[in-house]
Amino acid sequence: MLGMTLGVATLITVLSVMNGFGGELRSRILALVPHAYVEFEASPQARRPRQWAQQWQESATSLLEIDQVIALAPFHSDTVLIIGPYAQVGATLSGIDPVVQSNVSALGSHMVFGELADLRSPNTMILGASLARSLGVVPGDEVRVVLPRVTTTPVGVFPRSKKLLVVGTFEVGAEQDSNSAYTSLASAGRLFGNTGRFGFQVQFDDLWSAPGFRQPIEAAVSAPVDYKPWSETQGSLFRAIRMEKITVTVLLLGVVFVAAFNIIATLVMAVTERRADIAVLRTMGSSPGEVARVFLLQGTAISVLGIGLGVGAGCLLAVNIASLVEMIEQWFGARIFDPRVYYISRLPSELQSGDVVVVAALALGLSALAILYPAWRASKVPPAEVLRYE
Repeated sequence: MLGMTLGVATLITVLSVMNGFGGELRSRILALVPHAYVEFEASPQARRPRQWAQQWQESATSLLEIDQVIALAPFHSDTVLIIGPYAQVGATLSGIDPVVQSNVSALGSHMVFGELADLRSPNTMILGASLARSLGVVPGDEVRVVLPRVTTTPVGVFPRSKKLLVVGTFEVGAEQDSNSAYTSLASAGRLFGNTGRFGFQVQFDDLWSAPGFRQPIEAAVSAPVDYKPWSETQGSLFRAIRMEKITVTVLLLGVVFVAAFNIIATLVMAVTERRADIAVLRTMGSSPGEVARVFLLQGTAISVLGIGLGVGAGCLLAVNIASLVEMIEQWFGARIFDPRVYYISRLPSELQSGDVVVVAALALGLSALAILYPAWRASKVPPAEVLRYE
C-alpha cells in the first residue's frame, strides 16, 4: 500500500512540475511571439514602401473583419549579424511599429531599460538582455548590423550594413533574450530594402484557435500570403515538452508497476498461508467465486487506500512544492534554481485535474490486473488435498 502511495504521489508531483515548466516557457515565449504571422509572397516591387502601405491598409481592413482577429501589427524582419565591440552575434532583427506592437505582444512590459517608444527615433534598436551582454554593449552604444547579402557599387562589392544606436534592452527569460532585436519599420526598410520577411502579426481572441484560421486568412487577403501560426513557428519546442511529459509518465509508471507487483506478492503469500482456511470454507459450501471475491476485496482495499493516499499526498506536494524548495534552500544556504542559469528563481508547478484522473485510473488499472491472479489462484485451491495433511 505504501509503495502504491509513493508511486502515485511521485507521478502526480512530477507531472505538475512539468506542467509548471511548460506554462512558464509558453508564457515567456508567447509574450514576444504573436499568435500568427501573415507573410506576403509578393514580388520585390510590391514590397516597396508605397505599395506595401497600400496593401497593408487593404489587407488589414479585410483581416479585422474575421471573427476572433482582434489586432494586427506590421513587421519586416531578417537574419543579421550584429557586430559589437567584443563579439559578433547572429540574430533576428525585426522592424516593428512601436505604436501598435503592444497590441500583439507584451514586449513593452518586458523592457529592462528604455521604452518601446524610443524606437521612433531614426536608426535605433533594442536588444535582448542576453544578446546585449554577449555583444558587450549597453544602451547608448552603437552596433553595426550586417546583412548576409552584398551590394555592388562602382568601387566594389560590399555587404549591406548600417550602424544603429542601442536605446533599450528587454528580458523575458527565454531564448529570445539571446537572439532577438527590434528596430522601427522605417529603419528596417532602409536596411533590408525589398528583402526579408514582410507582412504583419496577428493576434486572436483565443491563442489555441490560431492554427485553424489558415483558410479564412488566405481568403481575406487578395495577395499571396504564407500563414504561420505560433504552433508552426514554436510548435517543435512545445511538442518536445509534450513528448518529455509522456516519456516521464511512462518511466514513473514503473514505480506504480512495482507497487502493483508487491500487491501480487502479498496476496499470493496470503493465499499460501490460508490454504487450510480456504479448504475449510470450501467444504462448508463456499463456491470458488466466493473465495476469489475475498481476495479481490482485500486487494482492492489495499489498492484503493494506497491510491487515495497517493492522490492526496501528490496534490498536496504539487501545490506546495515551490514553498518546500524555498525552505530547503534556506536550510542549506544554496540556490537550487539560479535565475542566471535557468531564467527562473522558484520551482513552478501547475496541478491539472486531468493528470490526477489519468494517474489514478492507470494505477487502478494496474492494481486490478495485479489482484486477478492471486484471486484466481485462491479459487483453485483443492480442499480435499489440503485437508489431507492437516
